[in-house]
Amino acid sequence: MIPTQDMDNRTEYYNIYGAYFAPLRSGGEKMLGEGLTGEDLEMIPEHWFKYPEPPASAHTALCLLYCFFTAAALIGNGMVIFIFASTKSLRTASNFLILNLAIFDFIMMLKAPIFIYNSAMKGFAAGAMWCQIFAVMGSYSGIGAGMTNACIAYDRHSTITRPLDGRLSKGKVLLMIAFIWIYTTPWSLMPLFKVWGRFVPEGFLTSCTFDYLTTTFDNKLFVGCIFVCSYVFPMSCIIYFYSGIVKQVFAHEAALREQAKKMNVESLRSNQNAAAESAEIRIAKAALTVCFLFVTSWTPYGVMSLIGAFGDQNLLTPGVTMIPAITCKAVACIDPWVYAISHPKYRQELQRRMPWLQINEPDDNTSTTSNTTTNSAAPA
Repeated sequence: MIPTQDMDNRTEYYNIYGAYFAPLRSGGEKMLGEGLTGEDLEMIPEHWFKYPEPPASAHTALCLLYCFFTAAALIGNGMVIFIFASTKSLRTASNFLILNLAIFDFIMMLKAPIFIYNSAMKGFAAGAMWCQIFAVMGSYSGIGAGMTNACIAYDRHSTITRPLDGRLSKGKVLLMIAFIWIYTTPWSLMPLFKVWGRFVPEGFLTSCTFDYLTTTFDNKLFVGCIFVCSYVFPMSCIIYFYSGIVKQVFAHEAALREQAKKMNVESLRSNQNAAAESAEIRIAKAALTVCFLFVTSWTPYGVMSLIGAFGDQNLLTPGVTMIPAITCKAVACIDPWVYAISHPKYRQELQRRMPWLQINEPDDNTSTTSNTTTNSAAPA
């Protein structure tokens, strides 16, 4: 919290265009945050005041980009939520985790209209209250998506490495989902109520996140803890579980090839087992792709927060800090399409409900019935 006296001083600087901005002005160039007063001005870290406002074209480009992201994410995740929730055959334990991820991604982009409005108005137009709403929704969805990805990795690891008894029960998965929401809540509410850390505008002052620029010990400790708990921990789980899957698959394939060689046959798998395993591998590939997207999208944000708290803050210009904000929004609109492309039963359901999408996914039931009929009709 900024002391009242400092707040009055900063407001006075804006009113009289004092020495704080004088060395930075050239040709009447307007600075970031200029013209704001009261609570809106108080929220903004002083780091941003030394930068000029971005050109209107930058705001327009980001506004259009976020409109595209919002449409893609809300439609894609909305379809996943609707189909997985309304199709009984898809209500499996593993798919509950996919549904939870889609909900977090949906929340991630549900707040995008605030950013779009700020960009259209070319600044911190929505004000302090909407900034807090934007940030708390981003905290819930970002940390929640990371933890859900870690749980998906655990689920795939358990299913593939222990095919006979490794499938998670619905009860266990529901407990994991409850844990994810409980785990995410303190990291979202503590900054909101300024118990530890706070939410502030960043970059072009059109988006908001937790404060990684205040250099007090208390704030640095908060940044370090949230970095470990929301990034390092889920990332370590993802790497551990997927490395275990790769190791298991390679070992299993090598054992099968060796046994087939001893028996002088081409393969030990029947067609039915091969098809079932192919479906499992496709689902694992989809989960791996989503987790890879999580790594590539949130790593820039993690690095940026560490630079802000412990490194050279001069590296964090408004334009630079908008890049991680874009990458973590992009993954929210890519995730559902990855599952739409890679999840066999989800594709089958899309094919049944939306034939105009021209999805060509063989129906498991049809294939099984066809094979049974053929075998029954074959001569003895």
